[in-house]
Amino acid sequence: MGDLLLLTPLVPAPALSRELGAEVRVKVESLQHTGSFKTRGGLNKMLQLGEEERRRGVVCASAGNHAQGVAFAASRVGAPCLVVMPENAPLVKVRATLRWGAEVVLRGQGFDDAVDHARQLQEQRGLTFVHAFDDEQIIAGQGTLGLELLEQFPELDTVVVPIGGGGLISGIAQVVKATKPEARVYGVQTEAAPSVQLSYTSGEPVERRPSSSLADGIAIKRPAAITLDIIRRLVDDVVLVSEAAIEEAIFQLLDAQKLLAEGAGAAAFAALAERRLPDLAGRRVAVVLSGGNIDLNVLSRIIERSLVRRHQMTRLRLTISDRPGGLAAALAVVARAGGNVLGIEHERFFTDAACWETEIVLTLETRDEAHVEALMQALRDAGYPRLRQLEAPGCEPASA
Repeated sequence: MGDLLLLTPLVPAPALSRELGAEVRVKVESLQHTGSFKTRGGLNKMLQLGEEERRRGVVCASAGNHAQGVAFAASRVGAPCLVVMPENAPLVKVRATLRWGAEVVLRGQGFDDAVDHARQLQEQRGLTFVHAFDDEQIIAGQGTLGLELLEQFPELDTVVVPIGGGGLISGIAQVVKATKPEARVYGVQTEAAPSVQLSYTSGEPVERRPSSSLADGIAIKRPAAITLDIIRRLVDDVVLVSEAAIEEAIFQLLDAQKLLAEGAGAAAFAALAERRLPDLAGRRVAVVLSGGNIDLNVLSRIIERSLVRRHQMTRLRLTISDRPGGLAAALAVVARAGGNVLGIEHERFFTDAACWETEIVLTLETRDEAHVEALMQALRDAGYPRLRQLEAPGCEPASA
């Protein structure tokens, strides 16, 4: 089955386990074929198509991961595959879908716009439409992840799952609750796309157009009737996490766990790290990292922003003599204090410095907040009193 579906690892999360007083393990679906759990549902759907349906081909709409899952599965059964993706879909997901042999059409500003266009193409070309979550066969395929969790971690009593349309958590909840009715299943959405959480708490379907989100894979306007019914019956709670928490979770997973996660994939981990779930002490928790298809440019920005918040990268503005040796003298102080220079910018004109002076902005690699404070004090002691640290969102300036 390895050529069709991989048994993905369930790895310990020791740092988070210590913080929560629980045994936490991460289900690494980013290592699945196509980089996400969506391969499971896509395969189950394709394997149940009739011969004529396979010959005509399939169409789906997706922000990226469902597209890859269906394209991969279709390639394995020899079915032509047409995928409609939003115009703002991450390029990494568009390219990956093309690599599996699918035809890709970009249309609309979000998942629901893409669905509308895919339905039109379904009628025009006589294709089989494969919904991302409003399909019992898709849900059943995602449920194989629940079977694996029970096999790999039979002691588990809590599962935390990201929610977009609800196909993944519906499949997992049905499997886990059938075997262990006492187990808790929690769902996690981003605050930018809270339609399932609002529907769950209000008791009736709620439609809410998503805001821009790092977790584009779970940015859904409304849940399906089939998934919402399962979630209401079997899921213990649905919580929201902020975009900032998701960004931080991506960095934590990469830094502490050496695991790559996209925004949607990191949402469940963010809920644990942000203490959004109650009474986890002493529990055995499986958290689903649902995918790792993140744009590398976005990942680079997340890493650098996180380093700034941790004071491992900082920017200092100071005034120096604009004469030969002036810059070298300031840099010598920085070097003696252990700072590593990543970049230098001069500002000679838009400044109140004297005409024989210049302002410079140093981007530095530093160890921590205490190191930044010591470096700034060393510059002041060396005769650079006009000095300040440039602030970044979520990062308090050093106090020196």
